[in-house]
Amino acid sequence: MAWDLAEELRDCLMAAAPYGGPIALLKNNWRKEKSPGSRPVLEIYSAAGLPLASIVWKSGQVVQLGWTASEDLLCIQEDGSVLIYNLFCEFKRHFSMGNEVLQNHVLEARVFHTEYGTGVAILTGAHRFSLATNIDDLKLRRMHDMPSLQKPPSCWAVLFQDRVTVILLATGQELYLLDNTSCNAMTPPGLSPQAGAYLQMAVSFNYRYVALYTDTGYIWMGTATFKEKLGEFSCDIRAPPREMVWCARPRSKQRAVVVAWDRRLMVAGNTEECIQFVLDEDSYLVPELDGVRIFSRTSHEFLHEIPEASQEIFRIASMAPGALLLEAQKQYEKESQKADEYLREIKDKEQLSEAVQQCIEAAGYEHEPETQKSLLRAASFGKCFLDRFSPESFVRMCQDLRVLNAIRDYQIGIPLTFAQYKQLTIEVLLDRLVLRRLYPLAIKICEYLRLSEIQGVSRILAHWACYKVQQKDKSDEEVAQAINQKLGDTPGISYSEIAGRAYECGRTELAIKLLEYEPRSGEQVPLLLKMKRSKLALSKAIESGDTDLVYTVVLHLKNELNRGNFFMTLQNQPVALSLYRQFCKHQERETLKDLYNQDDNHQELGNFHVHTSYASEKRIEGRVAALQNAVDEYYKAKNEFAAKATEDQIKLLRIQHRLQEDLDKPYLDCSLHDTISHLILDGKHKRAEQLYREFKIPDKRFWWLKISSLAECGDWEEMEKFSKSKKSPIGYLPFVEICVKYHNRHEAKKYAARVVPEQKVKAFILVGDLDQAADAAIEHKSESEMSLVLAKCSPAIDATVVEKLNRARAQILKK
Repeated sequence: MAWDLAEELRDCLMAAAPYGGPIALLKNNWRKEKSPGSRPVLEIYSAAGLPLASIVWKSGQVVQLGWTASEDLLCIQEDGSVLIYNLFCEFKRHFSMGNEVLQNHVLEARVFHTEYGTGVAILTGAHRFSLATNIDDLKLRRMHDMPSLQKPPSCWAVLFQDRVTVILLATGQELYLLDNTSCNAMTPPGLSPQAGAYLQMAVSFNYRYVALYTDTGYIWMGTATFKEKLGEFSCDIRAPPREMVWCARPRSKQRAVVVAWDRRLMVAGNTEECIQFVLDEDSYLVPELDGVRIFSRTSHEFLHEIPEASQEIFRIASMAPGALLLEAQKQYEKESQKADEYLREIKDKEQLSEAVQQCIEAAGYEHEPETQKSLLRAASFGKCFLDRFSPESFVRMCQDLRVLNAIRDYQIGIPLTFAQYKQLTIEVLLDRLVLRRLYPLAIKICEYLRLSEIQGVSRILAHWACYKVQQKDKSDEEVAQAINQKLGDTPGISYSEIAGRAYECGRTELAIKLLEYEPRSGEQVPLLLKMKRSKLALSKAIESGDTDLVYTVVLHLKNELNRGNFFMTLQNQPVALSLYRQFCKHQERETLKDLYNQDDNHQELGNFHVHTSYASEKRIEGRVAALQNAVDEYYKAKNEFAAKATEDQIKLLRIQHRLQEDLDKPYLDCSLHDTISHLILDGKHKRAEQLYREFKIPDKRFWWLKISSLAECGDWEEMEKFSKSKKSPIGYLPFVEICVKYHNRHEAKKYAARVVPEQKVKAFILVGDLDQAADAAIEHKSESEMSLVLAKCSPAIDATVVEKLNRARAQILKK
């Protein structure tokens, strides 16, 4: 270890993050002196003991340290407040575990990880438990009270069962399981009668197994559900162990626990024997997915079960295919014929493919590069003699080992195993390198593994830029230019995200400069609004051409500014003003009126009053008043046509109101055309003619309207009377057409004879009198009219008419 600790580890409060994570030490935490020199010091180191950061602790008494899944440090204080720091001792935020914890203080605490996130469990001075399953979505739960618990439990741990977090605790020889609704006594199956009182317990990394240590030196191991016993072990050590953790590899049938006392370590499983280590100094245990990390003031080691592939290859006198292949390759390098013998032995048993896979797998579990190379060379040598062997697993292992060797380097200090690396994924590993600000290494790994831009390099560069904005030794202009020069238009880069980080760091001007490089207005505008640069945000939104974005800014301005300043701001932005008017037309009609008044826009004010008359007013007096206001505005706007039309509408509304009252039928809001039509249909011909004269309806329109309405109601007698009242301004062909339309050819024939000569052929065809139509066509000597009649004739029925027309056409052609 690179650190040079003056203190013993036992004198420090410490926490190490899993997956080869960093180590946090809080020194002098228990000293009560108030002098500045004796203040606690919080230090964070890499797993190699290289210092990352340190601060003098100026907050309250810390009870427990712990790491989140994203490698943030949790400092749990005696008053129940939890302070969160990043890897470089930079404060991020804090939260409280509730009033009950504040009143009774924190006695003990545990930081745990589940599929929901990082959680915190608290044992208070009142011997009650509280926990939060996810600190990023804080929901505090108080666990069920433990009956007759007068003193703290001898040991306790957090379990995660069936997606629920529970507390397992022991008092003397009794074991209890607490959730938020109940407290249940538990009895481990197969527990020895001489077990004694529980002193220590350990939960496996995946929460599936539990180990219990009693004061008689008896260890019980079983499933976390207490339905199955996995093993037991008895040792001659009665002293309470300082630590006990599980040491198991995923999918392995071998399960063991590591128990630590002062300067002694014991590995116990389901056998009569154990492995004991005598240590030179105090050590600290960190449970991992596939083993246990053990670090002290001078060293950092990893204790784990040897994987099966490695056992098969390196066992003394092993005849496993992988062992033979490794030996064959070594003999080949020595140019010995024994290489061929070993190779033939493997091929004769048809185990060459298995041997290659065994060597590849074993290489992944090795930490020494020379051993890795030796195994991979053997695998490469063996696959040359296979006809169909996919090189994918070999290539992938070479890539993985190169990445692992790079991050295991002393200066980097992330001692991941192959199993941990696969569980963590390359994306999370890159994030952790970025959190440590190891940008060059992260980019090299991305380029080596050929990760996509968005997945790899661009994301790392964005993090680098976010870190850059926190450095205050350069001007805003210099930082902005440096970031843009480095990032350019790299796909996946979000300048708005970097600008947001600059704003959070108090560098507003730098944030604005960075936003100039952001090509997406939709990303610029929200941050500008957050920075209270609303006018600039409005300009950017208008430049984007995105109306939704403009509406967002306008409505934000409306809430931010007083009414006068808001309208004045919009006056300088015609596009925004136009869009706001459109919004007001549908949502805020009264605001629209104020806008028009401010602009002296009498034309639109007139339109506004007309709309109000029909959309808002219910009483006739209110509607007329609104229309009269419209008339006044139209005259001010010098729009005489609109003013006269509105005056006519007022007159029509009043007449319709009287008609509705007199005739008890709905006339309001009908057009003038429909009003007259309804009067004719109801037989009110005099009132219809009165409207015709009063509104000066053109004669042709009125005649069309009247004959259509009379035909619709079947008043043929009134139609004939009307046709004789005076000479028709529309002629008599419309009479014929209307009668035919309503299937009354008898009436139509009355008017066909009165049609002007040039329309007679059409009229007679309409009434079905083809003979007279032929006579009219012959009389006019019109070949086109003759052809029209011929087209309507049936040769069998109208033979006489056809002959007449053909004879007439022949005479015309002779001339």
